[in-house]
Amino acid sequence: MEHTVRVDGHYELWAEDIGASGTSAVLLVMGANASAMGWPEAFVDRLAARHRVIRYDHRDTGRSTRAFAEHPYALRDLAQDAVTVLDALDIDRAHVVGMSMGGTLAQLLLLDHPDRLLSATLFATSALGAGLAGPTGVGQPELPGPDPRLLQLWSHLADPRSPKEELEWRVEHWRILHGTAMPFDPDEFRRLEERATAHAGTMTNPAAHALADQSGLDRGGELAGVTVPVLVVEAPEDPVNPPPHAQHLAAAIGSARLCTVPGLGHALPDAALTPLADVILEHLAAADQQEHSG
Repeated sequence: MEHTVRVDGHYELWAEDIGASGTSAVLLVMGANASAMGWPEAFVDRLAARHRVIRYDHRDTGRSTRAFAEHPYALRDLAQDAVTVLDALDIDRAHVVGMSMGGTLAQLLLLDHPDRLLSATLFATSALGAGLAGPTGVGQPELPGPDPRLLQLWSHLADPRSPKEELEWRVEHWRILHGTAMPFDPDEFRRLEERATAHAGTMTNPAAHALADQSGLDRGGELAGVTVPVLVVEAPEDPVNPPPHAQHLAAAIGSARLCTVPGLGHALPDAALTPLADVILEHLAAADQQEHSG
């Protein structure tokens, strides 16, 4: 079921509710400048077989309002959007799964809205105050930054391109994000981008999240007090938040458990979906059992 969620006077978000009612809810929070279509159907369906799954388009992505130039916002506002989505769908508490920037937003939810979370799963991300989740988006000397090839590619993010050139640019971006441990299938990611474009009705990506205010993210010291069950999934091939970012994040959170999905990078290829979904489902089941027994 599709929903339109008004989050403030300027923005409405597209959301989709999938799976059986009467089961615990899972809110999927995607990364920067990516719509809900970044979550592959096979992954969503695997979670939805056991849970009520909600995915949504961030502001300035997919079918949600695109108005950053006229009505700018801070990244922390996107965390509040997640709460508003839960409110609109009458969900008191949910499991939250956050990838990349979505993992940053999930950490803010852990700090500011722990009463709304049954659990959190964080992957392909960095701790608040560290790496790209730092107050200036600049990493610390003790933690590695993004692959230089990505920095070079990102410097051309706003360059004018034809639709064909834009599609090939995005596929090349996925190639680097994917890592080298698993075979990269360019056609798989070309189809992903074509699906995202069909969903949005445009190939234009304003990259608004790269321009959004990053203040209020330097809160890593507060993570030690988190008591909500947290799973940190290490993506050992992640070129954006390479090891030891996951270890640093898990150590910072008082309630975190760390596991690894071998070969996982900063992308969701078909080959990684089953092992990733399996570790998440195991975590959700344990959190649900803890909730019911507590």
